[in-house]
Amino acid sequence: MKSSPSTNLESLLASAQKQERRIVGLMSGTSLDGLDIALCRISGSGGETNVVVERFRTVSYSDDIKNAIRSVFAKEQVDFQYLTLLNAWIGRLHGGMVAESLRAWDIDPDEIDCIASHGQTVLHAPRSLHKKYDFPEGGFPNATLQIGDGDHVAVSSGIITLSDFRQKHVAAGGEGAPLAVYGDYFMFSQQGENRIMLNLGGIANFTYLPATLDAGAIFTTDTGPGNTMLDAYARRMYGKAFDSNGSIALAGRSSERLLAALKNHPFFDAPFPKTTGPELFNMAYLDGVAADHRVFLSAMPAEDVMATLVRFSAETVADAVKRSFPSGNEKFRVYMSGGGAHNPALVAALKECLPDAQFGTTDELGIAGDAKEAVLFAVLANETLCGGRTYFGDRQGVPTVSMGKISFPE
Repeated sequence: MKSSPSTNLESLLASAQKQERRIVGLMSGTSLDGLDIALCRISGSGGETNVVVERFRTVSYSDDIKNAIRSVFAKEQVDFQYLTLLNAWIGRLHGGMVAESLRAWDIDPDEIDCIASHGQTVLHAPRSLHKKYDFPEGGFPNATLQIGDGDHVAVSSGIITLSDFRQKHVAAGGEGAPLAVYGDYFMFSQQGENRIMLNLGGIANFTYLPATLDAGAIFTTDTGPGNTMLDAYARRMYGKAFDSNGSIALAGRSSERLLAALKNHPFFDAPFPKTTGPELFNMAYLDGVAADHRVFLSAMPAEDVMATLVRFSAETVADAVKRSFPSGNEKFRVYMSGGGAHNPALVAALKECLPDAQFGTTDELGIAGDAKEAVLFAVLANETLCGGRTYFGDRQGVPTVSMGKISFPE
């Protein structure tokens, strides 16, 4: 018998009223490695949120999938029909990956309250980055676009899906990123310890969690490139997806001249919070900077260029962290996550740039660094289902909103 229209809403309400919910968080980042799938048990909400990660896996993307996404990723002009088709196809792909994972874990989809799907970012366009157009009056606002439609995820998995989290953030005055501030505060705040939750993804970002637990003092921002230029250069020069174990960079020496040129961009002096993406930090940026400053990349050993790019990521992260502690006397601990936390060259450079900081990973706090971003979206979905209103202050970039559009499987 087909479900009545009210059944979907009743199911959603029942999940919201549970003491504990099982939520599958999904994340596919700008590195395009694959889909991170985190099955979480979540109780409470807001500052009382408690998360246990039951299962986690990354379903790797094939080269065909990566190439399909790259054909529209961070490009000013794309095949519009192809983008439209990809939107549905990625949704079905992700829904199918969730269904297959649940089968592998011997878990019935009926046991899952919802999926929290980030989707696949194809363009991030805050006002500071996007092209200026004459129409409309006053110019276009911040914008961002993730594909992998939530309805397709829901129907292909058979599970209620919350998706498109970044749009509400933009609509409420934010830039659509970083969203980590919300989950970081709920999961990782600790009275008595200033914490920097540093995500070294394609783009690096961090959340500052004050030792006072004051939500209004929380600070979050992108800092610039994390892995995106490292991975792109590895593909260009070595035909590799990334610099495994940082071995290429560790064999080279950073060029001070190229490094200074790379850091000479208005983004790094812009006030916090701010966001960016591979739309800016890419191989065209490297080539353009080198040409403008008469640095001949073809005459440099490739490992020296890679070492310089590592230093570029590390120094811009460190510079942003230092700006968060203007007196220079504050004690803080950095908890790393994301793919860059596995790069010894990048981690070593960060520690050199922040010699007074203590370093660790989110694994020490009970959440594996590789799973953290997927878990974040599970927490955001939990807040939408049963959360209150945690006030983050009257600061640009951290609107007090719930996020996620709801798609029913029937």
